[in-house]
Amino acid sequence: MSVITSSSFAKLLWPGLNSIYGKSYNDYPVEWDKLFEKNSSDRAYEEDLGLSSFGLAAVKNEGAPIQYDSERQGFTSRYNHVVYALGFIITREIYEDDQYGKVGAQKAKALARSMRQTKEIVGSNIYNRAFDSNYVGGDGVELISALHPNVAGGVFSNKIATAADLSEAALEQATIDIAGFRDDRGLLIAARPEKLVIPYQQQFEVKRILGSDGRVGTDLNDPNVLKNEGIFSNVITNHYLADPDAWYILTNVKDGLKYFERRGDAFEMDNDFDTENAKFKATARYSFGWSDPRSIYGSAGA
Repeated sequence: MSVITSSSFAKLLWPGLNSIYGKSYNDYPVEWDKLFEKNSSDRAYEEDLGLSSFGLAAVKNEGAPIQYDSERQGFTSRYNHVVYALGFIITREIYEDDQYGKVGAQKAKALARSMRQTKEIVGSNIYNRAFDSNYVGGDGVELISALHPNVAGGVFSNKIATAADLSEAALEQATIDIAGFRDDRGLLIAARPEKLVIPYQQQFEVKRILGSDGRVGTDLNDPNVLKNEGIFSNVITNHYLADPDAWYILTNVKDGLKYFERRGDAFEMDNDFDTENAKFKATARYSFGWSDPRSIYGSAGA
């Protein structure tokens, strides 16, 4: 256990201190909430259960009985809520001798910053591990895969067939692929792109691809259909994505990537009777995950 003593912040005991290095950085606005559906929870964990829908109707010949279909139980996605916590301890002496009142306030701000960035990283890891077979969902495969199983049989894909960097052609192919999404029984669903999610390294390339009135990189007079149709008008730049080449598309399919908040951020402090040290802590309990992989499409880059 690390205790912050007066020797740790000696300069706080002397007049003339201007600022504390490293405690006044700017932070990006909250980003995780644009990547997940937010839900609350009052249980130890939450589960989403998929259902296989009905198939196509069959021809009924005169006098013949109707064919009856049934739904099947699908895959179960579990969201286990995890407690994240961090704290610090300062002695009573340093708190009493601090001439600027900065020890408690500055460390509390730093604690809040740590909790905030922890949530950003935990959330972005769902994307960072999307192509990693070591991290699977309820259907037993990774989030973005060409081998998502259907309960009724067969597989479907939510990734580009040939890994590709972000480009006009890749986004057009992604739009076509998403329009062809089908449910568990092979019936067409009205899926469409809603958000393009990119790492910050791709922000200029995206502006070139989507910002020009004409097609990028050609001397033709063809219009930029992606811009004209407004297919990717909502671009989300995330600063916590690990792969600078990977890109993702969130679709309009519901019950996809989810965040469950079991307990929001709570900040507390107390004093230790024997040592007279002051203890400060922050805790939160939440989970990130996914249920229906049709809610996302992506490429790991070429």
